[in-house]
Amino acid sequence: MKNLPKVVAIGGGTGLSVLLRGLKKKPIDITAIVTVADDGGSSGRLRHELQIPPPGDIRNVLVALSETEPVFEKLLQHRFTNGNGLSGHSIGNLLLAAMADITGDFVQGIRELSHVLNVKGRVLPAANQSIVLNAVMIDGTIVEGESNIPKHQDKIDHVYLTPKDIAPLPDSIQAIREADLIVLGPGSLYTSVLPNLLVPELGEEIAKASAPKIYVCNVMTQKGETDHFTASDHVQVLLDYIPLSSIDSVIVNKRPVPKKVLKRYALEGAEPVVYDKKRLEDFGLKVISDDIIKYDDDVIRHNEHIVADWIMKLLPKTR
Repeated sequence: MKNLPKVVAIGGGTGLSVLLRGLKKKPIDITAIVTVADDGGSSGRLRHELQIPPPGDIRNVLVALSETEPVFEKLLQHRFTNGNGLSGHSIGNLLLAAMADITGDFVQGIRELSHVLNVKGRVLPAANQSIVLNAVMIDGTIVEGESNIPKHQDKIDHVYLTPKDIAPLPDSIQAIREADLIVLGPGSLYTSVLPNLLVPELGEEIAKASAPKIYVCNVMTQKGETDHFTASDHVQVLLDYIPLSSIDSVIVNKRPVPKKVLKRYALEGAEPVVYDKKRLEDFGLKVISDDIIKYDDDVIRHNEHIVADWIMKLLPKTR
């Protein structure tokens, strides 16, 4: 894949996985850099019991980039609903944990499982260690742990990582330096995207990389994290952590959300992210607005094919 354009996608959660399903069909060399700040559910349990980085976001990305039979994908995502010690765990998380144990290293375990799953591209954790995401709320309260931050349901002032001696993978630094295009998001702003930018050196390398950078904005707000945020509010938070010159383009949704779907999300305290074109343009960004959403049982997702098409259009013809 030496002659293919190099695209680095950075984030975590469902959003990044959806995006990668679209990008893997394109003639590009993909590197996904994935957050390891998750501390809830199956990932949190394996993290604490086995002293490995949380595997959940990595698992989702591996599945998204894999070229396997659909039934095998279902197997990897299967989550046990009962069983002493097994309840809540997914097969994919357990496989990653096992491979890390067999190889003696989490990153090597990801590489080996990538071969088994015939993954297109590379999947790299933001760091080869567990990191803790902490949030300082506007009232000064400090909330420790990614899974606890939305539960606090207060406005976030800023977030930071512990411990302080976190090191990015050399492969991640190299991928960013060689990238022809860098994509941030979509995904939870504070708990999926920012943890990657906060890893020492990683954020700095992203900021100074010569490759154009695109931010794929979320479609819906998230209770306890981005309540009432507009598209420009999302961008502003990113710019609080990296320089304005670090982002070149933003992709936002302009399609209205049906009332039926709005009612469902209102029960979760979520609402559509408002496309405030003027303020976005005031940042000096190239603003791309399109119908970029789809529905799956009234759950809104980014349309991976449309977003991937836009990313390909933004890919420099020559570096």
